Amino acid sequence: MRTLSVIFWIFVVAVDVSAQSADFVRVEDGRFMVGDAPYYFQGANVWFAMNLGSEGPSGDRVRLVAELDHLQDLGVDNLRVMAASEGPDSEPWRVSPAVQPEPGVYDETLLEGLDFLLAEMAARDMRAVLVLNNFFQWSGGMSQYVSWVRNVPIPYPHNPGTTWDEFQNFSALFYTVPEAQRIFLEFVEMLTSRRNTVTGVLYRDDPTIMSWQLGNEPRGFDQTEAYQRWVPETAAAIKRMAPKQLVSLGGEGKLTSLERTAFESVSEAEALDYLTIHIWIENWGWYDPERAEETFYPAMGRAMGYLADHVAVAERLRKPLVLEEFGVTRDGRDYDPASSVEYRNRFFTVVFDAIHKLASEGSVMAGSNVWSWSGQGRPHEPGAFWKPGDTLTGDPPHEEQGWYSIYEDDHSTLDIIRRYAAMMKELSESL
Repeated sequence: MRTLSVIFWIFVVAVDVSAQSADFVRVEDGRFMVGDAPYYFQGANVWFAMNLGSEGPSGDRVRLVAELDHLQDLGVDNLRVMAASEGPDSEPWRVSPAVQPEPGVYDETLLEGLDFLLAEMAARDMRAVLVLNNFFQWSGGMSQYVSWVRNVPIPYPHNPGTTWDEFQNFSALFYTVPEAQRIFLEFVEMLTSRRNTVTGVLYRDDPTIMSWQLGNEPRGFDQTEAYQRWVPETAAAIKRMAPKQLVSLGGEGKLTSLERTAFESVSEAEALDYLTIHIWIENWGWYDPERAEETFYPAMGRAMGYLADHVAVAERLRKPLVLEEFGVTRDGRDYDPASSVEYRNRFFTVVFDAIHKLASEGSVMAGSNVWSWSGQGRPHEPGAFWKPGDTLTGDPPHEEQGWYSIYEDDHSTLDIIRRYAAMMKELSESL
């Protein structure tokens, strides 16, 4: 009887996937479309959702269901999720366990966590952006691929005597190491052709997956020419593997000359269906939470200018634009979950209002994914770094826990998210 009930559940969920997400998200003349209607969204980053969906050591399916229910209640219908992580799990500053603990070896328990997540999202008519790699160390990513192939240690920037630039130039070597790229593409091929153990649907045939993303915040650094070749080649390869779904980069935008993101050049890649940017007014030195009133409004001016610059590029290319990472620390950069969020709320209000206004005027602005949903997750010690066994929060393991996390009881922030989510949904229904 148990076997029959499982088969029936798979059939019901598969039908539900078809009923709830009847059409893939596609792009028409600079706009996302689903069926005959435009698709605008208010989304969130829930980078740890695959791990939470696992029945392994990092999993908590009861919590994941509760998080999805809460997000659905807020009107959040698009989640950006890490769908890849690289081991070994003994390395510091990263989430564990990893999906790929060693080259070509995959953790089925974690992959089933992703299956479970996608099934639950389909039941709520949510869309997923699945991130396939990472320029930074908190999921292994490009630096781990380089370390595997070249058999050299990763120069972690948290170690004494190692700079962030040294780490980033090491990570950028990925674009120059064919064997590292081969291992990565084998992982992507495995994932796009995977059959979901809950729904029975192949990943490449699942409309719940809106987009496959090349990586989290890829940068060129000292390998800019190789990076500019890697982006269109890799996007085209993923498009061949999963032609029904969209492909995106996951980049921050133009940044400065140091990072050499070549935003305008790589954005022209035919296989990149839409453009992404991130805005970090604190990380980029525009806003100082210790001098909040003095620095906030100039920072917002720069943020709006940055957004406008990228809207102009996307308009020229007639590709939708998504602001997929943005956040502000709690007041005074206090990591305590109970601390004030006045300036974060001001920031979100300005940004959400700009996105809605641009979208309502018919521009290519399509939506956003706020950074970062933590929900029920609280830091073991506010301001400390995550370690295996700690609760997963919105802050990745290489960052101080409580920095950008949005909790389920941040009611003033959630009211803002709910209000603008309803406005974006109304925009989808009115056009």
